Amino acid sequence: MLTRDPRFPGDLNLGLGIGWRPELALAIDRYPSLGFIEVIAEDFDHGVPIPAPIERLMGRGVNVVPHGLSLSLAGAERPDRSRLKSLRKLAARLGSPLVSEHIAFVRAGGIESGHLLPPPRTREALDVLVANVLEAQDVLPVPLALENISTLVEWPDAEMTESEFVTELLDRTGAWLLLDVANVHANARNKVGDGDPTGFFDRIPLDRLAYVHVAGGIEREGLYHDTHTFPTPGPVLALLEQLATRVRIPGVLLERDDRFPSDTELYNELQAIADAVSRGNALRNSPRFQGSR
Repeated sequence: MLTRDPRFPGDLNLGLGIGWRPELALAIDRYPSLGFIEVIAEDFDHGVPIPAPIERLMGRGVNVVPHGLSLSLAGAERPDRSRLKSLRKLAARLGSPLVSEHIAFVRAGGIESGHLLPPPRTREALDVLVANVLEAQDVLPVPLALENISTLVEWPDAEMTESEFVTELLDRTGAWLLLDVANVHANARNKVGDGDPTGFFDRIPLDRLAYVHVAGGIEREGLYHDTHTFPTPGPVLALLEQLATRVRIPGVLLERDDRFPSDTELYNELQAIADAVSRGNALRNSPRFQGSR
């Protein structure tokens, strides 16, 4: 087990955030109590100026977290050094407190999948993933948080549960956790992973929590798809509240990638997310609740 990354402030408080998209730029700019945004790292070319709306947010003290999609850390190939260097430079340009990527692979044999694919939960796959994460951490100037992904099917012959796989990954690398609560909900609905979502919370190292994702999806033909195109559903907000009863959440971020809502709808959704965390915090801090755990 690696020790806690000394670069990561233990009292980090990102607050309430949203994934930055050009279609939401004005609504994000107008939101008064935003703590952080997340940007898709691959959308930013080195040498091209940071978009003016993001510069304004940075000037207001809003943290910016680069979120990678293409490192393919769970792939059999070593991480692409040019991609790592680009992510390193972007984090420095944005003054980011951390960067994040996925527990997934996106390419093999030079073929790009265009989708986040889950690694098989075997010892061999975990060893490769650990080696790739350690290599990435050597290049990056700030801590790395790793995100659990949603999936529709299981690889056969799994040797570990999802919670065991994630826990050992974090223990062996010292990485942080970007916990996507919507993905936990999706996997439970699709009967993959650990199954029971609140039990999943109890089996992973929440002391490694960096921040949280929430989003809305849709069910098609009996499978739940995490599309980021609909409001965060009630069950995901309920899981967020349950999580907040277990641990202080340093930050929670809404992802929305299409079917963009009006400003009013967006702000109402952000308020519902903040309210869910507040309810969980109140329970966690109540003497009666603490005595029952």
